[in-house]
Amino acid sequence: MTERTYFDSDELETTAEVVSCTQQEDRKYRVVLSRTLFHPQGGGQLTDIGTIGEAAMLKATVEESEVVHLTDAPVVGAVTLLVDAENRRRNTRYHSAGHLISVVVERTGWRAVKGDHRPGEARVVFERDGELAVPAEADVEVAVAELVGSGLARVQKTEDGRRTVTWGDLPAYACGGTHVVSTADVGKVRIVSAKDKKGQLSVRYEL
Repeated sequence: MTERTYFDSDELETTAEVVSCTQQEDRKYRVVLSRTLFHPQGGGQLTDIGTIGEAAMLKATVEESEVVHLTDAPVVGAVTLLVDAENRRRNTRYHSAGHLISVVVERTGWRAVKGDHRPGEARVVFERDGELAVPAEADVEVAVAELVGSGLARVQKTEDGRRTVTWGDLPAYACGGTHVVSTADVGKVRIVSAKDKKGQLSVRYEL
């Protein structure tokens, strides 16, 4: 099984051994590595992109607990992995902003149940137990801005195979995504809308 070094490292470059490389009908290649820095698509977060050796790494996915990398050319032996920094930074900021929105809205009694952190589609969905008011968009935006402005440091822990992430003393969430080192790195978050539909609150946002 591929060692997922992105769980514990913010590095964007490393080396790995190619475990397998199989050509597909579309002339793309399915690559399994001994270790990877590429965060796969999932958990509401877009895939990392970059290069594996001389090949472009187009998409990473998880298939039967294995990370599979899609490349535009074959790769063999020992290779250098290079993660596209700008794409990773955008994905990480969006994902982390979703966490901060969850913290703020859960203070009002709602419970975060899922998130989509893709630019243009970003939202966090909450459910409620009993009657609760819909938080004002402006109030959520101000509270998130306060957390960003506080520059809280990231706290990551792994216990019994369970990885949790937070910043400062905020509530921790079990999560396998990538996260900013400081809440200040999230930048300005705009709350686009907060709408309750049949007991589910959808909070849309953008950076």
